[in-house]
Amino acid sequence: MTDVAHVVETNRERISRRQVDKFAERRAQLADAALQTLAELGYARTSLREIAQNSQFSHGVLHYYFSDKQDLLTHCVRQYEAACVTRYDEIVATASSAEELKREFSAAMAQTLHTDAPMHRLWYDLRNQSLFEESFRADVLEIDQRREEMIWRVISRYAEFAGITVAVSPSVAYAMLDGLFQQALLHQLAGNQDAAGDLAGNVLRILDTLKVAEPSG
Repeated sequence: MTDVAHVVETNRERISRRQVDKFAERRAQLADAALQTLAELGYARTSLREIAQNSQFSHGVLHYYFSDKQDLLTHCVRQYEAACVTRYDEIVATASSAEELKREFSAAMAQTLHTDAPMHRLWYDLRNQSLFEESFRADVLEIDQRREEMIWRVISRYAEFAGITVAVSPSVAYAMLDGLFQQALLHQLAGNQDAAGDLAGNVLRILDTLKVAEPSG
C-alpha cells in the first residue's frame, strides 16, 4: 500500500469511528430522555411517540436510532445498569468501622428512596416486565446479579469489620434488603412520610441479624 493510500484508508477509519461514536452518543441521549418518561409513566403506558413528545427528539429520530420500543428499552436498561450497580461502593471504600458502615449504608438507602423514587419504581417495573418480555430479560438478570454483588460487597465489608461470619448466602442477603426496599418504595409513593426512616431502621435491624455465626478460631 502506498503512503497516499495508507493516509486515505486511515482517514476513512477515523471518520468511520467518529460516525460510530456519534451514533452511540445520540443513542445514549435518547435513552436518557426515554428513562425519564418511562420513570414517569411506566413501561406499559410509554410508547416511542410518548417519549418523543417528552424530549427534544422527533418520533422519526427515535425510529432511526432504535428499531422498536424493545430495542430502546434494552438500551435504557443497560444504561441504567451503569448508574445503579455501584451506588454504595464509596461507603464500602471509606467506612472505618462496622458501626460507621451500618449507619452510612442505612442512611444511603433511605436517601435514595427519597430522592430517586421514580427511577427505582422504573427498575421494579422493568424487572416485572422481563417476566413477559424475553428481549431484555438477560439484561435485567445481569443487572439483578450486579445489584446482588453490590449489596454483598457491603455485607462482606461489614462482616469483616464486625469479625463475624455471615450465615446467609449473597442471594438471600440481597433478597432481604431488596424486599425491604421495594416495600418501602411502595409506601413512599403512597405518601407515607415515614417510609425512608422506617427503611433505615429496618436495614439496621437486618444487619444486626447477620451477627449469627462467629468465625471459627
